[in-house]
Amino acid sequence: MEQAKISNLYSLEHTLAKNYLAQFTYPWEALRGISEMIIALGNTLPADEYDNPSEHVWVHKTATVFPSAYLGSPCIIGAFSEVRHGAFIRGSALVGEGCVVGNSVELKNVILFDHVQTPHYNYVGDSILGYKAHMGAGSITSNIKSDKTPIVVRGEEGPIETGLRKIGAMLGDCVEIGCNSVLNPGTVVGANSNVYPLSSVRGVVPAQSIYKTGGIIVPKE
Repeated sequence: MEQAKISNLYSLEHTLAKNYLAQFTYPWEALRGISEMIIALGNTLPADEYDNPSEHVWVHKTATVFPSAYLGSPCIIGAFSEVRHGAFIRGSALVGEGCVVGNSVELKNVILFDHVQTPHYNYVGDSILGYKAHMGAGSITSNIKSDKTPIVVRGEEGPIETGLRKIGAMLGDCVEIGCNSVLNPGTVVGANSNVYPLSSVRGVVPAQSIYKTGGIIVPKE
């Protein structure tokens, strides 16, 4: 399934996880090892650039973390990023440079590439968001099926059995998710695609597409 491959979704130069992600074909294959990757990576970060406020938590000295935000272990907050009031980083979160983690946003087992925005009331779990991806207000990733069975990623080329019970969404570079949308378990949205507000998205959305009301997908002109 070409559309869902890491090489087609992401520009790896825009994340500290470049070498880690390059080991895999599909992004969900990387979910199991995010926590260990962050700890190993954090231990190599220069002390003159990163504060270490608690065990396995690293915050770049240029980042802004508001007093009411919670930073769970392990996590890395990149340069010039903002973690705003009431944000809840449960742990296993790599937040890139220039990112926004906003009010009442919850992150868990995620990689946010540089300049990702999750600014208002978003839940992002077991997901990887590419360079300059943006989650509209109230949009969330749903990371587990109601029957708790392993997630299957479904695209035009056929299904892929992942063997994982928890997968959120894999958003390619420059993806725009409309307000109050739900990205169902195992959703993949190709680079430079847009999702209409109030959408319920599942399966693989090709790159350079628009996901419209009712699940209609059209190519961008």
